[in-house]
Parts: sequence; C-alpha cells; structure tokens
Amino acid sequence: MADAKVIPFDEDRPRKRQAGGRRVRVVPEPTASPEVVAPVEAAAPVVDEGGWDRRIAGGLAFLRRRITGEYEVDEFGYDKELTEQVLMSLIRPLYDGYFRVEVKGIENIPAEGGALIVANHSGTLPLDGLMMQVAVHDHHPAQRHLRLLAADLVFMLPVVNELARKAGHTLACAEDAQRLLEAGELVGVMPEGFKGIGKPFGERYKLQRFGRGGFVSTALRARTPIVPCSIVGAEEIYPMIGNAKTLARLLGIPYFPITPTFPWLGPLGAVPLPTKWTIQFGEPIPTDGYAPEAAEDPMLMFNLTDQVREQIQHTLYKLLVQRRSVFF
Repeated sequence: MADAKVIPFDEDRPRKRQAGGRRVRVVPEPTASPEVVAPVEAAAPVVDEGGWDRRIAGGLAFLRRRITGEYEVDEFGYDKELTEQVLMSLIRPLYDGYFRVEVKGIENIPAEGGALIVANHSGTLPLDGLMMQVAVHDHHPAQRHLRLLAADLVFMLPVVNELARKAGHTLACAEDAQRLLEAGELVGVMPEGFKGIGKPFGERYKLQRFGRGGFVSTALRARTPIVPCSIVGAEEIYPMIGNAKTLARLLGIPYFPITPTFPWLGPLGAVPLPTKWTIQFGEPIPTDGYAPEAAEDPMLMFNLTDQVREQIQHTLYKLLVQRRSVFF
C-alpha cells in the first residue's frame, strides 16, 4: 500500500490523527470576544405615557362637553363630534373585522362640494347604509361625511330616531336633500327603499324600481353630480326565505322576515352572516350642464334615472362575476 500523503501543517496549530496515520490540520473555531458573548439585557418596553395621557385628557374633555352641552349640532341634529368619536368607532369593528369591506372607486367622490350618492339597497336590515357611511369617511382623502336619507319609519322608532339624527341622517324628502346638497354636503339615497331590503333571497342583486326619479330632480335643482354606488355582500347577511305578512301588518312594519336562523334561534338569529363586502363608487354623472327648468322635464328625469339604475345593475353583475366566494 502506498504511503499516505501528509498534508503540511503549522506546528503551532492543534493536530489530530485520522485512520491510516495521516495527520491533518484542525482549524479551531473562532473565539468570540467578551464583549460579544456578554449577555445583552432585553430592551425595556416603551410605554407611550404621553399618548395615554392625551387619550385620557381627550376623553375627559369629551365627557365634559357632553355634560355641559358645549357641543354643536346643525339644523338637522347632526352631531359631528359624537359621530366621529363614538358612533363610527362602534360601527368600524363590524366594517373592518366582520364584513371586511373592500372599497373601490373612492376617487369618483368629489373632494368638496355637494354630490348625490345613489346605491342599491338590500340585506333585510339596512346595514348597507351604515357601511357606506364608514367607507366614505375612512377611505376618502378628505374624510367626508355622508348624510343618508332615511325612511319615515326610522324616525318613528325610539332611540333609533335620536341616533339617526346624531349620525347625520335625515328624512328622505326632496326639500331636506336639496338643502344639504346646496350646502355642499354628500347625500346618500337608496331609491329601492323597503322594496330593496325586503325582497326575497331568490331575487338578490336584482334592482327593484327606483321610484319616480325624485332624486334626479333634486340633483338637477342643486346642480350637483350623481355618483352611482354598487354594494355586494349585503344580500346574504340575512337570507330572506319568507315573509310573515300578517304579523308584519299587526306590528305596523313593511315586512316580517323569515330567514334560516330567524326567528327559530331567537336573538341569535339576528346575528348577520359574516359575508365579504365590496362597495364600488362609479363615475359621476354631471347635472350642471342642464338648464334650470330641466328638473321639471319628466322625460329627462326618466332617462337619467334609468341611466343611474343601469350603471348600478351592470356594476353589480360585474362584481358578482369577480367574486370568489360569498364569505372570502
């Protein structure tokens, strides 16, 4: 057997002998300096004492203004401070965490001045209006507030009446809508009304009649643009499979919904299903190019109403095709 080849090595370095008598050089692992191996103390958590102090001070100041009455409401009863600091905060977890609302086309809403946002209506309970209100405020660069036009029934209910006024909602009448638009406010309207939120599940995402075009006449008089809005996801939160009409008449309400969970599960049946929502604002339809007397032209109102309705319906179908799942 040939002699094993010897690999040269430095005498000052450690050695070890392998099988066959061959010696090889062993390079020792580098030794870390004491400064490196010394235990490092964990960084103390940073406590934002100033931030908490500001929050507490702000909360106390808010309560003081509530108690002393040193806060402002407009002629419709809208309380901006209460809406931003309390009501929006209560709705936002439902908006962000439960329905996971995705907003598209927010750039179509004007940065300033009046505009009429027209949307489809659905869901058995009118949660879609509240979600649209949060979408406009939280996603628009100017954090604009949406003033919704609500049905008479809303202002006949105790507690709900007061909260609706505080949140900026007002009666769905042409006079109030025109005053808000001329004051430069964003106004939201859902022309389907109870026909929209009370339709059976089998007719979901099929728009009902838009009335006689009163919202178009209001926009023409105020010379403000109309922004179509399509909402997908609300139809499935309470799938309405039946309507107890007799009970509805006894209670004095437009319909009494029967869903897969209500009234069978009692209060639990009122919990909405966690569907995934999409709200898309379409391109605005200008009205300032029409003559002042155009608001009295029934044919023009019919054409503009049909244009808005068709744009909303087309966008609904488009969003439904793009949707992967009702819940994701």
